[in-house]
Amino acid sequence: MFVGTLYALAAGLMWGLVFVAPLLLPQYPAALLSSARYLAFGLIALPLAALDRGRLSQLSAADWIEALKLSAVGNLLYYLCLAAAIQRAGGPLPTMIIGTLPVVIAVASNLRDARRDGRMPWGKLAPSLLLIAAGIGCVNHVEFGHLRAEARADMSTYAIGALLAVAAVACWTWYPIRNADWLRAHPDRSPRTWATAQGLATLPMALAGYLGFWLWTEASGAGFAMPFGPTPGLFLMLMLGIGLFASWLGTLCWNEASQRLPTTLSGQLIVFETLSALAYAFALRGEMPARLTLAGIALLIAGVVWALRVKPEPLAAEGHAG
Repeated sequence: MFVGTLYALAAGLMWGLVFVAPLLLPQYPAALLSSARYLAFGLIALPLAALDRGRLSQLSAADWIEALKLSAVGNLLYYLCLAAAIQRAGGPLPTMIIGTLPVVIAVASNLRDARRDGRMPWGKLAPSLLLIAAGIGCVNHVEFGHLRAEARADMSTYAIGALLAVAAVACWTWYPIRNADWLRAHPDRSPRTWATAQGLATLPMALAGYLGFWLWTEASGAGFAMPFGPTPGLFLMLMLGIGLFASWLGTLCWNEASQRLPTTLSGQLIVFETLSALAYAFALRGEMPARLTLAGIALLIAGVVWALRVKPEPLAAEGHAG
């Protein structure tokens, strides 16, 4: 249990890094950050693919098309929305919205897969949803106050950032449910091989996005210093670091934690990612969170933990009892 919890903490600390890059590179467009991050991840996947080429060769054309879809939405589009959200609304609010993912995924599964996986009673989920809404409301109130105090405050940009964070949640709600569908339909296939396949599928799309952005800057005369932007050293360090630590090593640590911990506990420990990202954001600001922000974070964590303790009830058993 102790070792498993340490692995989960390590994964959360590394996953929190993906929220830092848009804050450290505010002058870099989100499209460039997303394509560069996954270009680095795709390159890291190449040696893994060489080691697993036998199993990869067993995947059909339909499997590779599915891997492309999952990579496009769960990797590139998700991080495009997240990076753009953080650059427009700051770190705390998008991080809180992303922190609702465990519950949003549970709700979406409840609506879609109740017959297969059992239904989570809405009455038992309602308190957690109220706690989460209150937590996000607290943080939004504080961030909105910060924004109004600024001379060049742009409320519309802040609102667009919040909406982009919601779009990122939508991407990463669709991804794990769709990914689980494929894994359930192919119980004979290795999850590790499937993860490597998605890394390979991401590589050409990320490369196309990177080159496409480069061509666009040249054609439009945007004046952005390609190929690595105005701070190339920091940009390359962050992209390679996130590709290695967040995309690969973080997932490896999470898998190690999942093997050692009960599913109910490991699901709750996803909050390590949210806490890490918030800690990094406030460290970059050089300030402690306000009391209302801390209250909002506590409400979010309480809501997620509450929801993950709710057990699905089989529909057949429910019908029999009725």
